[in-house]
Amino acid sequence: MENNTEVNEFILLGLTSVPQLQVPLFIMFTLTYLITVIGNLGMIILILLDSRLHTPMYFFLSNLSLVDFCYSSTVTPKVLSGLLLRDKIISYNACATQMFFFVLFATVESYLLTSMAYDRYAAVCKPLHYPTIMTTNVCACLAKCSFIFGLLTAAIDIADTFCLSFCVSNVIHHFFCDIPAVMTLTCSDKHINELILFLISSFNIFFALLVILISYQFIFTTILKMHSTEGYQKALFTCASHLIAVSIFYGTVIIMYLQPSSSHSMDTDKIASVFYTMIIPMLNPVVYSLRNKEVKSAFRKVVEKTKYSLGLIF
Repeated sequence: MENNTEVNEFILLGLTSVPQLQVPLFIMFTLTYLITVIGNLGMIILILLDSRLHTPMYFFLSNLSLVDFCYSSTVTPKVLSGLLLRDKIISYNACATQMFFFVLFATVESYLLTSMAYDRYAAVCKPLHYPTIMTTNVCACLAKCSFIFGLLTAAIDIADTFCLSFCVSNVIHHFFCDIPAVMTLTCSDKHINELILFLISSFNIFFALLVILISYQFIFTTILKMHSTEGYQKALFTCASHLIAVSIFYGTVIIMYLQPSSSHSMDTDKIASVFYTMIIPMLNPVVYSLRNKEVKSAFRKVVEKTKYSLGLIF
């Protein structure tokens, strides 16, 4: 990519310029990040250690937990550094790198949520054929495709953004290098670039949402036909958790990327960005797994083994 910019570093304004809010926000987001790291890495370890969790649903959950950990780690450490050390400068290459991995993991998460919706469709609507539908190869293929789409989207978006010239200002009115915030700094004609961003974002969002909505149309139709109260409640509970996470994730993404650039409010964008960069990665382990009996059982099993091992040592 040819570098047409006269800017070699950017200044991130961060979440707020009010000094009294710096420390409280630092404490809050540090706790949020710690919960995110512990929750998601703990989920991956539990799924790896317990053979009962080696199923398609938990395979996707482990991938989602990995993506959430990487997703949050792409943005949060720089935010914390800015709040505590007032380190608001980010180099041109670091900005491009942060944007690349942010778009990569956000896109992968989108398609993993789609894969999980298809998995729930197969489990609820085709229970007898579920083992033959969601085979190991199918699960691996869905996960690989999610990462391939993520890599392609990230590569196109980075090329689309950083082929522009930045010679007016280097102050980003955001707490990380998000595409709309960076594009506002260009002195080039950005209409084509914005159109490309809009088309790619629209395809990724609406294709994923279409698959999710179609899957849930079949799921709800099947649930309404169930005669077992227990099966009805279990299926509804599983769907509700997934739909809550999908609604929060896609709602904030649509607000950010599918509105005209003239309608963007930086303060609104910051609030929306906090949800999908910090809050959602923290909530996903709770929403999907920590209220699940199988996960709780696996956790108790690991704790008991740890206590037994410590007892032998001491």
